[in-house]
Amino acid sequence: MATLLHAADLSKTYGTHLLFEGVSIAIHDGERLGLIGPNGAGKSTLLKILAGLEEPDAGDLTRRKQLRLSYVGQADVFKPDATPHSAVVDRMSTAPPHGLDPETRASMSLSKLGFTDPHRQVSSLSGGWKKRLSIACALADEPDVLMLDEPTNHLDLEGVIWLEAFVKQNPELAMAFITHDRTFLEACASRIVELSTAYPGGTFEAKGNYSEFVRRKEEFLDAQAAQQTALAGKVRRDNAWLKQGVQGRQTRNQSQVKAAAARKEEMAGLSGRNAAPKKVTSIDFQATERKTKKLLALHNVAKTMGRGEQAKKLFEGVDLVLTPGQRLGLMGPNGSGKTTLLRIIAGELEPDTGTVKPAANLKITRFTQHREALDKTVKLREALCPIGDIVQFGEKQIHVASWAKKFLFDPSQFNTSVGDLSGGEQARILIANLMLQPADILILDEPTNDLDIPSLEVLEQSLSDFPGAIVLVTHDRFMLDRLSTELLALDGAGKAKGFPSYAQYLKHQQQHAAAATPKNSGETTVKTQTNTKSPAPQKKLTYKLQHELDGMEAAIQTAEDDVERLQAESGDPKVMADHVRFAKVCEDLGHAQQKVETLYVRWSELEAIKSG
Repeated sequence: MATLLHAADLSKTYGTHLLFEGVSIAIHDGERLGLIGPNGAGKSTLLKILAGLEEPDAGDLTRRKQLRLSYVGQADVFKPDATPHSAVVDRMSTAPPHGLDPETRASMSLSKLGFTDPHRQVSSLSGGWKKRLSIACALADEPDVLMLDEPTNHLDLEGVIWLEAFVKQNPELAMAFITHDRTFLEACASRIVELSTAYPGGTFEAKGNYSEFVRRKEEFLDAQAAQQTALAGKVRRDNAWLKQGVQGRQTRNQSQVKAAAARKEEMAGLSGRNAAPKKVTSIDFQATERKTKKLLALHNVAKTMGRGEQAKKLFEGVDLVLTPGQRLGLMGPNGSGKTTLLRIIAGELEPDTGTVKPAANLKITRFTQHREALDKTVKLREALCPIGDIVQFGEKQIHVASWAKKFLFDPSQFNTSVGDLSGGEQARILIANLMLQPADILILDEPTNDLDIPSLEVLEQSLSDFPGAIVLVTHDRFMLDRLSTELLALDGAGKAKGFPSYAQYLKHQQQHAAAATPKNSGETTVKTQTNTKSPAPQKKLTYKLQHELDGMEAAIQTAEDDVERLQAESGDPKVMADHVRFAKVCEDLGHAQQKVETLYVRWSELEAIKSG
């Protein structure tokens, strides 16, 4: 297998923070290299260095002559008025392969990725189709190596399955991808490299899929721990010998003194590396310990968004009973109504038909996938502990510094603005805040976005230990398969169907795709999925409606802040003692809650118009 690119002894520092040093890595012809590691290890920076987009502080990079590299970042950014065709042409290099003109190359690249309307507005595309477009832009230069930074992040399940099929259908193209999707690594990776301070040289690699990597990694870490134990005995004997006194040491061979110092230094390095895997987020959700067997019941629930010709039926006939210990996985393509159903379960939105019956005094805690729930202007300290220095976690009072360390934050970061933190760090803040709220039902909308694999494993364990009910939306198939006791799939056409496991759901989807494929088409099921037509052009919002939509989230946040303020005021003993004032506060609270619900309905209407 020919080596396309080789990097030796790479080091990179940002400010005073050392990302990595002494890292060596190679990419070989036709391989699928999965790059993993904890948040903050420098994976994205390393990939950009390999792609030639950033320079290392030290180290050497050797590339095969005339090697063509294409890099696809996490964000899919295009010009406001771009079309798929113009976007590909704009991103194209000035040296076309095989003498093909840019227009032809753009058309070929878009056709390969299933675009049937290359002149529609990019702004009308879903997140999954925008990711396809980013890959189409990268493929137009006919690269030898395609580099993908978190390609599965923020894709729905169908988008991830498409990406997996794309990787498998292009065996001639070498790929390197950063991902925390363990199922994607299992299916696609031929070699996995983990970037972490837990290893000598900063990396550990294993050929094969994710299961093989985990097996080899555990063997290595066990051996490294045993090495530390054996060395610790020698260091203890060295220390005892060195403490015998100056006169005794003067008669000793100086080489023994140097050997003892070397063993002590080696011991320090081993201790640091063996401690690195233990630095994971501490996640522990609080339950109310309610004894009620039936927490919430939905019967014959239906919801349609939009009105008139713009109306779209999201789902109907949904029957659901949530009980303690139940973990429901909710699936469906983008726009199928998953978030809307979550809001109905949470009591934030009323169904068009059907009933929702919660248990008395039911407590529901919801994790939203939108980072907009965080105030990006506040400092980390305030985001973790808005008032004072103490966090009240259940019956425990925890100092904010200790609370921060549970989520891998150092007190030195306290004055960092939330907006300057990484996506994974912002996700950990949201989880920290979620843990402070006792709940009967946890509603989690894409909680895995931006979390590294160690944090995902801790999150899974915490959720499996949670005694209440969980409703989970995630494209992480590994977590979905491990946690879910049952699944509910929305098909995007108004129907909802239950499945006992992800394997049963996948089998159903494959059978459905096979039945929809013409018998004489000569296309495989995967091919059919890959060449699915892009959606029909969607109706654009008027300037006035777009302006209203742009300000909707801020309006909802303000309205929800009013509700929280009035709820706190209504619980104030001084207010409750004043009957006139208490009545006015309760009246204002009712109006504020109604305003929040009205804004959410209006937001849904505008989104429905925008999405067609």
